[in-house]
Amino acid sequence: MEKIKNSKLLFIILIFVFIILICFVTLFQNTTQKYIEITQLGNISSRQMMGYVIKTNNNNLIVIDGGTKEDTDNLIENILNNGRIVDYWFITHAHDDHAGAFVKIIKETDITVKNVVISLNQYEWYEENEPLRSEFSKELIDLIHNSRIKNVVYEPNVNDKIQIDDIDVEILGIRNPEIIENPGNEQSMVIKFKMGEKSLLILGDTGVKSSEKLINNQKEKLKSNIVQMSHHGQNGATKELYEQIQPEICLWPTPEWLWNNDSGEGYNSGSWKTLETREWIKEIGVLENYIEKDGNQTINIYY
Repeated sequence: MEKIKNSKLLFIILIFVFIILICFVTLFQNTTQKYIEITQLGNISSRQMMGYVIKTNNNNLIVIDGGTKEDTDNLIENILNNGRIVDYWFITHAHDDHAGAFVKIIKETDITVKNVVISLNQYEWYEENEPLRSEFSKELIDLIHNSRIKNVVYEPNVNDKIQIDDIDVEILGIRNPEIIENPGNEQSMVIKFKMGEKSLLILGDTGVKSSEKLINNQKEKLKSNIVQMSHHGQNGATKELYEQIQPEICLWPTPEWLWNNDSGEGYNSGSWKTLETREWIKEIGVLENYIEKDGNQTINIYY
């Protein structure tokens, strides 16, 4: 009987030691494995917006878009919390819900921005094809050509590559001046960030025509672990494009009213296509969704 008790006690001790060992190994892996932090910024006003802050494994800071002018303080707080220097700032296209905060920060603060990556048409293109939004386009174009950042602005070509820390960045799409349907959104720069075996694809407000262009020209490069949902999750990229990307995680720059297609009269009372896009993503099998409506959210991506 005593031997049985001792055997049971030994077995319990061994199990306990094994559990401790597993916990230690997991903790060790997590503290030695490289990772980036991606923060999806929540909207401060009721408007849709898009902004991301990425901190690399060695603490370089990347900003993607940033949101409206009303979202500036939230973005500034995130930048200051990470050292007040932006190593790379990517602007997907010339809409104020994406680049408004960028304009305000460059004009009104002394935050250091080392590199700006942007792809723009001439102002006359916006004036002709998107006149109702051309005032902001002009403000942005004037800013990058005539302000303190003009010497750090880089306008890329398709397939240009940028090394940031140990992240491989590739520009899969730039402005599309030949597309004049849904004109401003279709000018979105498409950016792929590759970290080891993990990848993040930024679509901006990519639409139907530029979705087709990406599938035709970049099909082998589209597959990504994480995707930013185009045009705030509605009436943007096609289902076929998302099927090519095959994401595991979706980042939705989508406020609550747009997430629920709520025009003010309740769930699915609007004409937006968010619910349809949500069904696409379910069918593709995505299990993780991060949504702007839930405020600032930071996820760690280990690689």
